[in-house]
Amino acid sequence: MSSEITDMIDALRNGTMTLDEVANKFRQRSWPRRTGPAPRTYLELAAASQQDPGLLVPNSFDDVVVAYDLGKVTDEEYAVLAQAVAESKRAEDDNPETNGTPEQ
Repeated sequence: MSSEITDMIDALRNGTMTLDEVANKFRQRSWPRRTGPAPRTYLELAAASQQDPGLLVPNSFDDVVVAYDLGKVTDEEYAVLAQAVAESKRAEDDNPETNGTPEQ
């Protein structure tokens, strides 16, 4: 299934976008987050670790993970893209106008 993320990874693969361009786009976009209460105790953490994380979230970092697993993204590219997503989420967390209700 095609998404904005898979399209950018394809563009990276075919040379129509550079890694820096894709990383910059990743930094500028909003990323869906998984929601749910955080475990508060060791027992809750243990129970949570046994639960199915659910389906992959389309148009999310899950698309990057799948591309990596399929060999479409190198170790270096994965590290750069993961860092870009982390920067985007941190910026969103630091901005009171955008850190209201997390996307689902």
